[in-house]
Amino acid sequence: MSTAEANAAAKQEWWRWERECARCLLCPHACLIPPGGKGRCGVRVHTPGTGLKPLNYGLVSSIAVDPVEKKPLYHWKPGTCILSLGSVGCSMYCPFCQNWQIAEWAPSIPLQKLEPDMAAKLAVQEGLSSVAFTYNEPLTWFEYLLDACRFLAGDHISAALVSNGMINPRPLMELVPLLSAANIDLKAFSPETYRFLGGEIHTVKNTIKTLLESGVHVEVTFLLVPGINDEPDVFGKMVAWLASLDPSPVLHISRYFPNRDWKMPATPMERIREYEAIAKERLPWVYTGNTDEESVTRCLQCGGILIRRRRYKVLEINLDEDGRCVFCTSQSPIIL
Repeated sequence: MSTAEANAAAKQEWWRWERECARCLLCPHACLIPPGGKGRCGVRVHTPGTGLKPLNYGLVSSIAVDPVEKKPLYHWKPGTCILSLGSVGCSMYCPFCQNWQIAEWAPSIPLQKLEPDMAAKLAVQEGLSSVAFTYNEPLTWFEYLLDACRFLAGDHISAALVSNGMINPRPLMELVPLLSAANIDLKAFSPETYRFLGGEIHTVKNTIKTLLESGVHVEVTFLLVPGINDEPDVFGKMVAWLASLDPSPVLHISRYFPNRDWKMPATPMERIREYEAIAKERLPWVYTGNTDEESVTRCLQCGGILIRRRRYKVLEINLDEDGRCVFCTSQSPIIL
């Protein structure tokens, strides 16, 4: 075990013994894992005589430098690049998953070791001010995530989380002080649909609310999937709930394309526009994703263009260094 792993083991461990089994306390699945078994995420294993251990600690499947808009984060550090790190494992099973090979930890996925202090060192090396934990479900990487974020904070590098939000309240509160931004997938708004996808909606709602109340910049992604979550009345309830939060998060409505086990045709563009219109009735900031259309952020006071984008490229920014509209000097919610 490396020094970092030993330090991780000495911290709060989100599991407990129950007779000869280990109960994981990280996410709402609360897996009761027999000796030698794994939790539903596929990466938390019960090592006989030792207890629960994260198999993916320090194991990286993906390293890339991305536009921050790809996360997607549209109101946080626009036009900048971010170091993106991913591992393996996931706490849900979405039949339309785009990254299912790393979510399932397929044998074909090559992994490399990355000590937690290297995330900060790589960011500095690339001249980047932020790091995103993304691609798979980073909350299954929890111990490494904590350690890496502490090194990032020490070097004044911002940490962003791209996640399904499946984490219990107590471990979430351990992580929150280390985060600057998050994009949370809100995959549906009914308990039944969430159960079908292997998740638990009340936990995800708590994660979004807690992050917002803690001052983390939050954007929410809703992937509109035909045959799964395409009921306008239920979506309207989701929008109403998001609008009730303070502040209301940015909402991205993304277009689905067939993948993994779900082979329905891609979401029709007219359906995307319909849902965009529903969301804009209640929310000030709504964007569509996975399309070729331009995306524009306008000043709520004067209507001037604050940011204009196409796909992941920023074409125009009209904000001063304090995030104010250059046309009317109104303060925007965008974090530069």
